[in-house]
Amino acid sequence: MQVFIIIILIAGAFIVQAGLGFLQIQHFSKAYAELRRIGKVAIGKKPGRIRAGTIVMFAVTDSGRILKAKKLQGVTVMAQVKDLNGFENKNLKTLTEKDFAHCNTLLKLAILDAIQNYQTIMSGGEIPEKNSLFKNIMLKAERVTSAKK
Repeated sequence: MQVFIIIILIAGAFIVQAGLGFLQIQHFSKAYAELRRIGKVAIGKKPGRIRAGTIVMFAVTDSGRILKAKKLQGVTVMAQVKDLNGFENKNLKTLTEKDFAHCNTLLKLAILDAIQNYQTIMSGGEIPEKNSLFKNIMLKAERVTSAKK
């Protein structure tokens, strides 16, 4: 009977997390749509497995001038999209370390990723898809099994 209760609690926690994750995605999509209405959007991310994950979005003009910036940073699905101040009217292509000195390390890495993604897309390139943790494990398993043959 105790095992049954534990299984129900785990399933309930999973459902609550899925629901909160869905709400977070809805909130992110709304913020993205808001930025998309005013310009192109450059997105940078620094996923966190144990530490806080970070996503930044910059609404930019065709020349790269930042119109508005937002960030999503946190460890849980309770993290909210917030305005990222201090970047308006700066050019995304010419941001320097001094421009984001007030940001934490994960935020800096996400901003650098946004800059790199913007430059890649504007030069006609494609952003390569990064493998997930699960995909990396599967690739390693394939290498191990193929090496044994």
